Amino acid sequence: MSDHKTYNIYRGLQKPLVFKSFKGKYIYYGVGSLLVGLILTMVVSSLVNLWAGVVAAAVVIGGGLSHTAIMQKKGLHSKTKSHGVFIITANYIRHGKKEKIQ
Repeated sequence: MSDHKTYNIYRGLQKPLVFKSFKGKYIYYGVGSLLVGLILTMVVSSLVNLWAGVVAAAVVIGGGLSHTAIMQKKGLHSKTKSHGVFIITANYIRHGKKEKIQ
């Protein structure tokens, strides 16, 4: 008899954290927009009235979550997408010689 124990390995460790279709850092952006919307609701409803606070919450939370979803769709880093055909000429010089490689 051996005292060798086997354990199951959880293979999902390398996958990004996903919550309600938001991944990684965008979860925090979504939670931030929810918190800002709730705080703004409290401030506006105490200063103006309840319905203005509800409208402010809907605008801030809806706008924040939609902006976060759009940012996530574009990608993790802001990239510029260039369209067209780009021709790059090779100007390599052979080692020891002064002639260009075509």
